Amino acid sequence: MNEKCWIIPDIHGCSKTLKSLIETQIKPSSSDELIFLGDYIDRGPDSKGVIDYIMLLQKKEYRIRLLKGNHEDYCVKAWDEDKSKKKFLGLSFRTKTQKMWEMHGGKETLESFGVEFASEIPQVYIDWMRDQRLFIETEKYVIVHAGLNFKVDDPLTDTFAMLWTKEFSVVPQKIRNKKVIHGHTPVDLEFMFHVINTGSYNFIDLDNGVYMQNRSGYGNLIGYEVNTGELLVQPNIDL
Repeated sequence: MNEKCWIIPDIHGCSKTLKSLIETQIKPSSSDELIFLGDYIDRGPDSKGVIDYIMLLQKKEYRIRLLKGNHEDYCVKAWDEDKSKKKFLGLSFRTKTQKMWEMHGGKETLESFGVEFASEIPQVYIDWMRDQRLFIETEKYVIVHAGLNFKVDDPLTDTFAMLWTKEFSVVPQKIRNKKVIHGHTPVDLEFMFHVINTGSYNFIDLDNGVYMQNRSGYGNLIGYEVNTGELLVQPNIDL
């Protein structure tokens, strides 16, 4: 039995969609690997449920590797800042980082935990996010949330770009002639299929904007098997 390696991009709080992709389409065996590209939280209705589900898979000892996305980075920073703030006249207030995070989908995450302030999110979830790595290097690929900065000598040193970059041109020599697999920037299905099927690109963007329900060609969660190039498309069932 050949081991498979599935890559799943930005989930954005869509727990039912994730569960359906894994249980009705991927159906992983214990020897298969699941690599998540980050952005588990924000925008969608059930960020807590997404993390709970992945934690359950980890408890069941599935082979799972987790990358951190910019949304997790935001959440952890909001939590840290909220924990260290001084109360004013005994009153609590939303920190600058929390206000910014809420504008990018953090509001929905707080609601899914049933809390008002970032520091009220249980620490076990914050530790889970904080401990995630920023990139994974395999024999053929560099796998990362957002992308890499090829303007520096070693793209694997720019951690900000790994979480946040939107545009980059791959310089294969700088990453041992490997391809970049990433999420973060939504592309439509037609383009994604084209990139995978032609094989002539030095990157694969797997983010289909799972939360983008009113745009043609978007709004699905993707599962990509790196060895065969199989692409699974799970329509959003949360929104």
